[in-house]
Amino acid sequence: MVTINDITTYLESIAPRQLQESYDNSGLHTGDPSWPVTHVLLSLDCTEQVVNEAIQTGCNLIVSHHPIIFKGLKKITGSNYIERAIIKAIKHDIAIYSLHTNFDNILQGVSQRIALKLGLKNLRVLSPKKDTLTKLVTFVPNENTQQVLDALHNVGAGQIGNYKNCSFQSSGTGTFLATGNSQPVIGQVDKLERVNETRLELLFASYLEDGILSALHKAHPYEEVAYYLTRLENENQEIGAGIVGELEVPEEPIEFLKRLKIDMNTRCVRYTAPVEKMIKKVAVCGGSGSFLLPKAIAVGADVFITADFKYHEFFDADGKIMIADIGHYESEQFTKDLIKDVLSKKFTTFAINFSKTITNPISYL
Repeated sequence: MVTINDITTYLESIAPRQLQESYDNSGLHTGDPSWPVTHVLLSLDCTEQVVNEAIQTGCNLIVSHHPIIFKGLKKITGSNYIERAIIKAIKHDIAIYSLHTNFDNILQGVSQRIALKLGLKNLRVLSPKKDTLTKLVTFVPNENTQQVLDALHNVGAGQIGNYKNCSFQSSGTGTFLATGNSQPVIGQVDKLERVNETRLELLFASYLEDGILSALHKAHPYEEVAYYLTRLENENQEIGAGIVGELEVPEEPIEFLKRLKIDMNTRCVRYTAPVEKMIKKVAVCGGSGSFLLPKAIAVGADVFITADFKYHEFFDADGKIMIADIGHYESEQFTKDLIKDVLSKKFTTFAINFSKTITNPISYL
């Protein structure tokens, strides 16, 4: 039996909630984590119409990209679409869960799906986040070094980009004096001991801290484990907003924009004048990405594809880059496919359905 908690825990192992922006509200909004899952409905947004669709199709879990509850609610009386959707979901025992900016901030997330649609290569995070890495230093008897390393690597320590099991090791002498009711693994109470030890240093994503420390204490032979943690300012190349990559074959700007319109299934592309004669390096960001324009310029992108640019913000291209605004819904519409791909790798005992409700509030003539 697969429960709501099984689904959300797995999704958060891919896109941890700790990676969401401070203003966001990803997570479970309605429902009991212990409920068994019948069917899952995937949608970009959760509206009253989407909840109706879940009822009609027998889905008791809606997974959306945008949170239905974004700001605090002081009442739930049905006065707007948010309150009506929540009331209906609770009444019909439907859980609502969202993956928002935490899904944006992983390398394999929303922006990467756009990049793959456009055939970009050599993908990397456009704006890597700082302050998301921690360094662990601990000291282990030489003969126990590998077992401790294996335990730490198994829970994600020592992962740097495409490299796994990374660590730094140095040898030295550890000293300690066991006292009182201690039960030392090595040596005797009230006798100073000197032990040949290995100093281990490993990096890990900060959100893994609880699991890292748990693994360390379980694998380490000492009764009291000596370690310290250091928060790092380094940029984390695996975490951050937007993606930048290259076209395999450069394209003329207008031809690229025509293909962009088709590939992203949008009826409108708002763009500024091209700077280069050919498009080669492309920066993308799903959703509202105007804040990343300076980053796109800094990495030398020929075009920046995103949504929700305001009129005066288009001037900020300043002859340095071409902006291509494809619309918010249009830039994130393939997020449903991405979520389905992620879930299908793990769960096969229930149906995963795409919502047929078009939640885009904007129409074009």
